[in-house]
Amino acid sequence: QVQLVESGGGLVQPGGSLRLSCVASGFPFSRYAMSWYRQAPGKERELVAVITTLGGGTNYADSVKGRFTISRDNAKNTVYLQMNSLKPEDTAVYYCKRPATGGDYWGQGTQVTVSS
Repeated sequence: QVQLVESGGGLVQPGGSLRLSCVASGFPFSRYAMSWYRQAPGKERELVAVITTLGGGTNYADSVKGRFTISRDNAKNTVYLQMNSLKPEDTAVYYCKRPATGGDYWGQGTQVTVSS
């Protein structure tokens, strides 16, 4: 079965950095584009970044451009989100997602809190 397991979240001060990881299993990872989303309290889940199958194409939400970098290692079945220059408004639960017909697959999420 498809599994997505995120890790790497935590508490960080404004201006700090974190690297999130999402380890995938149960499907041919290299054949799927992967995405990171986030959901802040009281807000809808929003797309943060997406990466194509071989990693040659990426796209970012305007709010994170220039600060976040999505990457993947197909040999390790892992997608990453490097987050730099973090701001309090980046505080959210971060999820990775694999698209699927009839319903996407989501991880359980990892909490990122940016606070002094």
